[in-house]
Amino acid sequence: MVTKSFEEVAEKFRNIRFNEDFDLIVAIANGGIIPAAILNQRLGLELQLLRINLRDTNQQPIYDKPRLLSPVDFDVRDKRVLLVEDRVKTGATLEYAKTLLSEAKSVKTFAVNGNADYALYNESCFCFPWIIQ
Repeated sequence: MVTKSFEEVAEKFRNIRFNEDFDLIVAIANGGIIPAAILNQRLGLELQLLRINLRDTNQQPIYDKPRLLSPVDFDVRDKRVLLVEDRVKTGATLEYAKTLLSEAKSVKTFAVNGNADYALYNESCFCFPWIIQ
């Protein structure tokens, strides 16, 4: 599998433009944690974790649908949320997460790779530079 360099991905993070404001970043853990931390540093917003799982470390489904691994313990009511994931394949995890955040004023999605409201890439699978193998 091809790996992109950290500098290449970092440049994409530096150059992405958001055409709206957000109140909160919510990372889908575990994959969304590093991208959300980078966005947190850039945007200076509160960061919360949403522990959902569907796939194993080899990106193979381990459940028939995404599962919530721990309760949502933060308030999104009336907030504009940027929901962050590393990779979007089917969109099932993002859609499930959006239902969990239904009290938010708005939820926009971000992915390093895949189909989202904001994405750095939308191409075939590649290994993220922060994955230690």
